[in-house]
Amino acid sequence: MEWSGGSDQMEESKVLVLDASVIVKWFNEEDYSDLAVKIRDFYIEELLEIEVPELMFYEVGNALRYNPNFGIEDVARALRDLEDLQLITHPLRGKLAELTSECAFRYGLTLYDSAYVALALLRRTTYYTADEDVVNRVSAPLVKHISEFKMSP
Repeated sequence: MEWSGGSDQMEESKVLVLDASVIVKWFNEEDYSDLAVKIRDFYIEELLEIEVPELMFYEVGNALRYNPNFGIEDVARALRDLEDLQLITHPLRGKLAELTSECAFRYGLTLYDSAYVALALLRRTTYYTADEDVVNRVSAPLVKHISEFKMSP
């Protein structure tokens, strides 16, 4: 499957794929947290949809678990907050599983990172990450660094 669409695909579909490197910024102040929170707020205001592979919950929980500023209750609360947002989640099955494997080999990525790339491909939408390595390895128009996010309410 090849990438299609242009740089303004997100404005047309209003559907984004976000990975854990972006979503963790909702809970932890770091570079580009302001943009990550803006995306979350647009989602809450129903101005866009966010879709993720199910593994995102594990990745965010794990990142927060190893953050020295987070304890047991903090991580549990963050996971509850994520669940309460009711993001559209996709299990790693069928076409998503097949394309995830293909992307891992094609781009030299982990299966974790490839799941987000594959989901964006299947949904034909923009994937935002804070992982510059993923952006550089995939170098496709629909894989963007969080710093590139632009949308007005």
